[in-house]
Amino acid sequence: MEHVLEVRGLVHRYGHHTALAGVDLIVKSGECVALLGPNGAGKTTLVRNVIGLIEGNADLIEVAGGNPRRAETRRRLGVVQQAVGFPRSLTVGEIVGGAAARRGCPPEAASQAIAEMGLAGLEKRRAARLSGGQQQRLQLAMGLVADPVLLVLDEPTEGLDVEARRRFWNTIRRRLDNGAGVLITTHLVDEAAAVADRVVVIDRGRVVAEGTPDELRRTLPDRRISVQTTVPVSVIRAFDSVETVELRDGRTVIATTDSEQVVRTLLDLDPEANDLTVATASLEEVLVAMTHHEEVLI
Repeated sequence: MEHVLEVRGLVHRYGHHTALAGVDLIVKSGECVALLGPNGAGKTTLVRNVIGLIEGNADLIEVAGGNPRRAETRRRLGVVQQAVGFPRSLTVGEIVGGAAARRGCPPEAASQAIAEMGLAGLEKRRAARLSGGQQQRLQLAMGLVADPVLLVLDEPTEGLDVEARRRFWNTIRRRLDNGAGVLITTHLVDEAAAVADRVVVIDRGRVVAEGTPDELRRTLPDRRISVQTTVPVSVIRAFDSVETVELRDGRTVIATTDSEQVVRTLLDLDPEANDLTVATASLEEVLVAMTHHEEVLI
């Protein structure tokens, strides 16, 4: 499987502040990689280097074998960034058509991208009259218009409703099946876990972990037990291997490193305990543990 993105030893400094301290990153053809981490981790700086907006010091940065600072390489990139404004006087058709023309694509490429993102029938509507969700879909259409080998998506489903999200990810899956690579940054960790083949965690300018969502979840030994029981929280807190216990909406939620032993002890004390579930740590919990921050945001 060929690399559509390869970054080796990327260092980027702003004055005396080191935003990236030797980052390596690979995205393969047909692979979706989620780049996650807390605020200030270096994700934005990394992405801006990848798409050629800024230039740090690196042993290698290549998109489909080319330098992203060069125009011919950027034509092979599809980029969707947060909070990009549109000229108020231009229509949907003019904006996507212009994006197609700048990349040497025929007019029908614009029509296809508009249809893919559910904007058919709005070609003559001015961007200023679009809803927030429609403007987000317009950005996505611009990113898809050139059939890019690498899609770089920053919060791509922000402002989309459930149906629009489903349509968008179906579109991305088709692009992946056709060999495109996808690099996504998002604060929607559950969504990243559902769509990403691989997750790269960055913190303080360094990659601190990478793997499939399941592989990362297994790095945190804690399990979550949720149960309806009459056993008091104070008693459960004294069990071996129990880390935390709390009541949530009438249920007892237990974090433990030995769920089997806790369940056995609990059922010995309360054979009538019911609605018991045991789950692994969520990807968000893993990220918090790895980066030592209270919240995981992009």
